[in-house]
Amino acid sequence: MSAVVKVQRLPHAEGLPLPRYETTDAAGLDLLAAVPHDAPVTIEPLRRGLIPTGLILQLPSGTEAQVRPRSGLALRHGVTVLNAPGLIDAPFRGELGVILLNTDRAAEFTVRAGDRVAQLVIVELGSVTPVAAGELDVTARGSGGFGSTGVD
Repeated sequence: MSAVVKVQRLPHAEGLPLPRYETTDAAGLDLLAAVPHDAPVTIEPLRRGLIPTGLILQLPSGTEAQVRPRSGLALRHGVTVLNAPGLIDAPFRGELGVILLNTDRAAEFTVRAGDRVAQLVIVELGSVTPVAAGELDVTARGSGGFGSTGVD
Protein backbone atom coordinates (compact mmCIF):
# COMPACT_ATOMS: atom_id res chain seq x y z
CA MET A 1 0.00 0.00 0.00
CA SER A 2 1.16 3.49 -0.78
CA ALA A 3 -1.13 6.27 0.34
CA VAL A 4 -1.03 9.97 1.05
CA VAL A 5 -1.84 11.00 4.62
CA LYS A 6 -2.49 14.69 5.10
CA VAL A 7 -0.98 16.02 8.34
CA GLN A 8 -1.87 19.28 10.04
CA ARG A 9 0.86 20.56 12.34
CA LEU A 10 -0.42 22.41 15.42
CA PRO A 11 1.48 25.45 16.78
CA HIS A 12 3.21 23.49 19.55
CA ALA A 13 4.75 21.17 16.93
CA GLU A 14 6.29 23.95 14.82
CA GLY A 15 9.88 23.15 13.98
CA LEU A 16 9.44 19.39 14.42
CA PRO A 17 9.60 17.21 11.32
CA LEU A 18 6.54 15.32 10.15
CA PRO A 19 6.46 11.60 10.94
CA ARG A 20 8.91 9.71 8.77
CA TYR A 21 10.42 6.30 8.22
CA GLU A 22 13.94 6.24 9.63
CA THR A 23 15.14 3.37 7.44
CA THR A 24 14.25 1.82 4.09
CA ASP A 25 11.40 -0.69 4.41
CA ALA A 26 10.62 0.36 8.00
CA ALA A 27 7.03 -0.43 8.97
CA GLY A 28 6.49 2.45 11.37
CA LEU A 29 6.75 6.21 11.08
CA ASP A 30 8.40 7.81 14.11
CA LEU A 31 6.17 10.01 16.27
CA LEU A 32 7.87 12.87 18.09
CA ALA A 33 6.95 14.56 21.36
CA ALA A 34 5.59 18.08 20.92
CA VAL A 35 6.14 19.18 24.50
CA PRO A 36 7.51 22.66 25.27
CA HIS A 37 11.31 22.95 25.06
CA ASP A 38 11.37 24.50 28.51
CA ALA A 39 8.86 22.08 30.08
CA PRO A 40 9.69 18.42 29.50
CA VAL A 41 7.21 15.84 30.78
CA THR A 42 8.41 13.52 33.52
CA ILE A 43 6.59 10.23 34.04
CA GLU A 44 7.09 8.88 37.54
CA PRO A 45 7.72 5.16 38.15
CA LEU A 46 4.65 3.00 37.53
CA ARG A 47 2.71 6.01 36.20
CA ARG A 48 1.45 7.05 32.79
CA GLY A 49 1.44 10.29 30.85
CA LEU A 50 -0.20 11.68 27.73
CA ILE A 51 2.42 12.97 25.30
CA PRO A 52 1.18 15.37 22.60
CA THR A 53 2.47 15.05 19.05
CA GLY A 54 1.05 18.33 17.77
CA LEU A 55 -0.36 16.50 14.75
CA ILE A 56 -3.82 15.95 13.31
CA LEU A 57 -4.11 13.26 10.63
CA GLN A 58 -6.44 12.91 7.67
CA LEU A 59 -6.30 9.20 6.99
CA PRO A 60 -7.58 7.79 3.71
CA SER A 61 -10.98 6.09 3.87
CA GLY A 62 -10.56 2.37 4.52
CA THR A 63 -7.46 2.80 6.69
CA GLU A 64 -6.62 3.12 10.36
CA ALA A 65 -3.49 4.28 12.15
CA GLN A 66 -1.95 2.26 14.95
CA VAL A 67 0.28 3.80 17.61
CA ARG A 68 2.85 1.21 18.65
CA PRO A 69 5.68 1.17 21.21
CA ARG A 70 9.34 1.69 20.37
CA SER A 71 11.38 -1.37 21.32
CA GLY A 72 14.37 0.71 22.43
CA LEU A 73 12.30 2.63 24.98
CA ALA A 74 10.86 -0.63 26.28
CA LEU A 75 14.24 -2.33 26.60
CA ARG A 76 16.30 0.55 27.97
CA HIS A 77 13.73 2.36 30.10
CA GLY A 78 10.71 0.08 30.59
CA VAL A 79 8.52 2.61 28.75
CA THR A 80 5.74 1.41 26.48
CA VAL A 81 2.51 2.58 24.87
CA LEU A 82 -0.25 1.77 27.37
CA ASN A 83 -3.06 0.90 24.96
CA ALA A 84 -0.85 -0.69 22.34
CA PRO A 85 -1.71 -0.59 19.63
CA GLY A 86 -3.58 2.67 20.00
CA LEU A 87 -6.23 2.90 17.30
CA ILE A 88 -6.93 6.05 15.27
CA ASP A 89 -9.99 5.82 13.03
CA ALA A 90 -10.03 7.61 9.66
CA PRO A 91 -12.76 10.12 10.68
CA PHE A 92 -10.89 11.29 13.83
CA ARG A 93 -9.64 14.88 13.56
CA GLY A 94 -8.24 15.50 17.01
CA GLU A 95 -4.62 15.80 18.05
CA LEU A 96 -2.73 12.52 18.05
CA GLY A 97 -1.54 11.77 21.57
CA VAL A 98 0.60 8.93 22.88
CA ILE A 99 -0.16 7.36 26.27
CA LEU A 100 3.21 6.28 27.67
CA LEU A 101 3.53 3.97 30.67
CA ASN A 102 6.70 3.90 32.74
CA THR A 103 6.91 0.31 34.03
CA ASP A 104 10.15 0.93 35.94
CA ARG A 105 9.67 0.62 39.70
CA ALA A 106 12.33 3.18 40.64
CA ALA A 107 13.40 5.49 37.79
CA GLU A 108 11.37 8.34 36.39
CA PHE A 109 11.37 8.89 32.62
CA THR A 110 11.58 12.33 31.04
CA VAL A 111 10.20 13.17 27.61
CA ARG A 112 11.72 16.20 25.88
CA ALA A 113 10.65 18.12 22.78
CA GLY A 114 11.43 16.13 19.65
CA ASP A 115 12.00 12.79 21.41
CA ARG A 116 10.83 9.77 19.44
CA VAL A 117 8.08 8.33 21.63
CA ALA A 118 6.19 5.82 19.45
CA GLN A 119 5.68 4.48 15.97
CA LEU A 120 2.73 5.04 13.67
CA VAL A 121 1.64 2.26 11.32
CA ILE A 122 -1.05 2.86 8.68
CA VAL A 123 -3.14 -0.25 7.96
CA GLU A 124 -5.69 -0.98 5.24
CA LEU A 125 -8.98 -2.31 6.57
CA GLY A 126 -11.50 -4.78 5.30
CA SER A 127 -15.04 -4.80 6.55
CA VAL A 128 -17.12 -7.58 8.02
CA THR A 129 -20.80 -8.21 8.59
CA PRO A 130 -21.49 -10.06 11.86
CA VAL A 131 -24.22 -12.69 11.43
CA ALA A 132 -25.86 -14.53 14.32
CA ALA A 133 -25.26 -18.30 14.20
CA GLY A 134 -26.52 -21.05 16.48
CA GLU A 135 -23.57 -23.35 15.78
CA LEU A 136 -19.99 -22.74 14.62
CA ASP A 137 -17.55 -25.02 12.82
CA VAL A 138 -15.49 -27.26 15.11
CA THR A 139 -11.70 -26.68 15.04
CA ALA A 140 -8.70 -28.55 16.43
CA ARG A 141 -8.09 -25.72 18.91
CA GLY A 142 -11.67 -25.47 20.07
CA SER A 143 -12.28 -23.14 23.00
CA GLY A 144 -8.78 -23.38 24.50
CA GLY A 145 -7.38 -19.93 25.11
CA PHE A 146 -4.49 -17.98 26.64
CA GLY A 147 -1.50 -20.19 25.91
CA SER A 148 -3.41 -23.39 25.24
CA THR A 149 -1.86 -24.19 21.84
CA GLY A 150 1.09 -26.57 21.91
CA VAL A 151 0.34 -27.69 25.47
CA ASP A 152 -0.23 -31.41 26.07
